Amino acid sequence: MPLVPTAAILGAAAGRGVGAFNVIQVEHAEAVVAGAERAGAAVVLQISENCARYHGALEPITLATMAVARNAGVPVAVHLDHLECTELVEEGLRLGVGSVMFDASALPYADNVALTTAVVRRCHAAGIPVEAELGEIGGKDGHAPGVRTDPAEAAAFVAATGVDALAVAVGSRHAMLTRDARLDLALVAAIHAAVPVPLVLHGSSGVPDAALAAAVLAGITKVNIGTRINAVFTAAARCALADDESLVDTRKYLGPARAAVAAEVAGLLGVLGAVPARKIGTTG
Repeated sequence: MPLVPTAAILGAAAGRGVGAFNVIQVEHAEAVVAGAERAGAAVVLQISENCARYHGALEPITLATMAVARNAGVPVAVHLDHLECTELVEEGLRLGVGSVMFDASALPYADNVALTTAVVRRCHAAGIPVEAELGEIGGKDGHAPGVRTDPAEAAAFVAATGVDALAVAVGSRHAMLTRDARLDLALVAAIHAAVPVPLVLHGSSGVPDAALAAAVLAGITKVNIGTRINAVFTAAARCALADDESLVDTRKYLGPARAAVAAEVAGLLGVLGAVPARKIGTTG
């Protein structure tokens, strides 16, 4: 099935949650796609600026991820996540990604608007949608926790910048290892009522499943998950290594880790009521 634009998946959501999972290495991409195939659901693969830095460049991991997406049995989009460098935005456009998240949320509001507007204009000229962030979700270098998104400011931000999706700060934090984040669902609903574009929940790994489902009902569309699948991946790899101290073939521990993530992703897509694959038109 062909790689699809991110907008095709978000546009088909209609009250469903779109699972967006961070890729660090190719096994992550393969695992997420396997989980999505098991669930019969569309999915988004995300590559962050931190991931590009880890690999030394954006292009290798992005092209590998796009290749995995093109060979999937369900619709898969590839999205660039938390880009703060405009040069990476340009490279992403050249590589043909389905969407870009530009993150200037740590800057003063006026600077966030100005920089995001410039990125939106450039990306829209290339036919690529842009996600941005308002409020600081926390748990990430350079981000202070607890700065919630104001509905009126969110509406003004979307109108001023022309962004196509908005990540909002409603009680979650990045990189949480416990699942006890308390979302402000009333705030989610208020922002959803004020803002005409899909809302995105970052830091979803720390949110209990019931709250994720409730957030989708309250108005969240795209749900970003990274740390949770990393924890599952690492636990399975550790288990395989502990079972056989002589193990040196990386496939023997990365394979079980990949399988464990696939199962986790399938379950999470069920929690989100993810978009069924059959609802997505493909682009060939």
